[in-house]
Amino acid sequence: MDFVRHGLTNAAIAKRRSISLDAVKFHVANAIAKLGLADRRALRHWRGAPRNGAVRRAKKLEEDAMATPTQQFGAIGQISRTVRDIKKAEAWYGGVLGLRHLYTFGNLAFFDCGGTRLYLSGESGDAAPESVLYFRVPDIAAKHSELAARGVEFKGAPHMIYRHADGTEEWMAFFVDPEGRPLALMSQVKPEA
Repeated sequence: MDFVRHGLTNAAIAKRRSISLDAVKFHVANAIAKLGLADRRALRHWRGAPRNGAVRRAKKLEEDAMATPTQQFGAIGQISRTVRDIKKAEAWYGGVLGLRHLYTFGNLAFFDCGGTRLYLSGESGDAAPESVLYFRVPDIAAKHSELAARGVEFKGAPHMIYRHADGTEEWMAFFVDPEGRPLALMSQVKPEA
């Protein structure tokens, strides 16, 4: 059911679960019927949670939060990116960039980026153009040197892109992942007092 909610086709689910396409069709139809939903689209948008899951236990808190009109978004929890080769990407993001590997499940790998989860999904064919990931670092020059020594291909040296009215400088340095897509280091440098 969660695979349907993630937008996977029956064929993709069958491949990931190593079961037949007919078995997937049966289970999806069964879930739709048991929940009294109209179709697969309704299942994809169904807000229910597993009976023993943490989300269900916290349902009351969620309902209260949604009823509060001033509820604000928190920090971004997860960013996803497609990759052609999950093993190569896992080695590069973990070994070269030094991100803490959380777990891998099939062709999905998860890393911690200072509290935001990076979700890499291995897909066949060319990876599509995606948003630039900006990694916040306290010392951009030191991180640039460290990553360059590990073989990261930078497009140029760290450079100031903006100076705020209070003198705080915004610095960035752009580099590419193994598939040639852009990433960046970013740092704010406050003026000396």
